[in-house]
Amino acid sequence: MHSGELLIELGVVLMVLAALGRLSGRIGLSPIPLYLLAGLANGSGGLLPLGPTEEFVRVGAEVGVVLLLFTLGLEYSAPELLSGLRAGAPAGAVDALANFTPGFGVGLLLGWDLRAALVLGGVTWVSSSGVVAKLLSDLGRVGNRETPAILVVLVVEDLAMAAFLPLIGSLVGGGGVVSVAGALALAAAAVMGAFWVAFHYGPTLSRLVFSRSDEVLLFSVLGLTLAVAGLAERLSVSAAVGAFLVGITLSGPAADGARALLGPLRDLFAGVFFVFFGLSVDPSQLVPVLGAALALALVTVPTKIATGWWAAGRLGVGRAGRIRAGSTLVARGEFSVVLASLGAGLEEDLLALSAAYVLVTAITGPVLARWAGPLTAGLSRPQPRAEPNPPPGELG
Repeated sequence: MHSGELLIELGVVLMVLAALGRLSGRIGLSPIPLYLLAGLANGSGGLLPLGPTEEFVRVGAEVGVVLLLFTLGLEYSAPELLSGLRAGAPAGAVDALANFTPGFGVGLLLGWDLRAALVLGGVTWVSSSGVVAKLLSDLGRVGNRETPAILVVLVVEDLAMAAFLPLIGSLVGGGGVVSVAGALALAAAAVMGAFWVAFHYGPTLSRLVFSRSDEVLLFSVLGLTLAVAGLAERLSVSAAVGAFLVGITLSGPAADGARALLGPLRDLFAGVFFVFFGLSVDPSQLVPVLGAALALALVTVPTKIATGWWAAGRLGVGRAGRIRAGSTLVARGEFSVVLASLGAGLEEDLLALSAAYVLVTAITGPVLARWAGPLTAGLSRPQPRAEPNPPPGELG
């Protein structure tokens, strides 16, 4: 395609995102479901398939997830995170039990290979860090009391994926016990090393990165974040985990400057990420598995809400915050797609069922999170006291 046509196509994509964002503001809904549907309509088998612009969108989608997790990590320090992880380990265990088991069980009931059942269990287990981070930002809930509980669940899941992804990759590739153990050991060492650097050398790194020039600070922070995320991906840890760890490492003026400079870029590439996910799905393959995906969602949406409710309750959050926490965690996304892609050759319907399930939850989750605010508003306000009944003699 001629470069001029490429620019036109890309410009049209961005203008469509702008229109959908404007529409979502008018109807009071997060733009995420609209972005997903736009990608679905323009992907392979859709109404208006994209050309070479799809490759740019793919790269932009990877950058979007990285920036979403980086900016979320800026909100917390390494000591706060480690303390939260220690307190949140039980929540992570409950989350795994409640949300991995349904997918794994359905895989076995369908007569699938054990490896495929493990993959489907992972698909239903892990919330979308990208969707959740965007929701917290869109709905203005980053500073809410329930947000640390949401973050703890996400981080435990992401760190669990640091072990689960290499495990699945080794099993799918036919690796033996030694190969699997080696992949897990490498992933664990990478995560522990990153935590150690963040905990002990965070202030020093922040001083080295900071500059009074916005241009230099932007290049420094963005370059560092992308490089660490890419290195984490090469080590089979997860680009999202790497970017998050960079975010918690930075503090002070460096973090404040990065938050302001990268906010617009985050919003741009986050929108591209959700469009790309829709582009990766052929609508014609979803119809045969839609019933199974809906049934799986009917089970795992309540289990994920219950996970958020329980995790927030452990931190002393009230009923309204617990409901918001649970609804925010419903959406599945990037990790589920990666897992399904790894196991695509194990069973014929695995990829399509996973895609349909992710689409259902990625649309349902933002809607529930948006409704949770108004629905729980009354739970946060004290109820007026009833006036005492007047003595009989004072009745008119």
